[in-house]
Amino acid sequence: MRIIAGSRQSQPILEPTTREIRPMREAVRASLFSMLQEIIADARFLDLFAGTGSVGLEALSRGARSCDFVDLSSDSIAIIKKNVQALDFESHSQIHQLDALTAIERFSQSQTRFDLVFVGPPYGKGLAIEAFEKIAQCPILSSEGILITEIFKKEKLADHYGDYILFEERQYGDNLLKWYR
Repeated sequence: MRIIAGSRQSQPILEPTTREIRPMREAVRASLFSMLQEIIADARFLDLFAGTGSVGLEALSRGARSCDFVDLSSDSIAIIKKNVQALDFESHSQIHQLDALTAIERFSQSQTRFDLVFVGPPYGKGLAIEAFEKIAQCPILSSEGILITEIFKKEKLADHYGDYILFEERQYGDNLLKWYR
């Protein structure tokens, strides 16, 4: 695995040491960021269910101002910390070992707002729905913010959660990316 573009282009990213961590494939990550290229610069980015941190690291490489990485797994947190250090993104990163729903509540309570929120949960557990429902209750997006998820193609999400409405959907093999605003 590697960073695809930006200031750290072609730099390697540590891969998971366990099968429970499912990083986004490079081709899907490239497609995601091709859609975000006009708005990623100087954005506050949140990577929920961060895994290896590949999505948030790609955002930082492409000019995001900051990234908060959230994952409950000790293995994921260890990989994210090593990747952040190896790519010299410590000053632009916050790493939180928390359940995603707890993190959403805490960000909302502290009035922390993000321009882009990526939700990449393990497949088939309904965690994207839970996260979206929590975000609808606990605002963490800026007024122009975008909420994005990667789910298994057979998983179903509603067309809206609170005020957030689906505006884009793309399938890449078994992966489905959905954008809400």
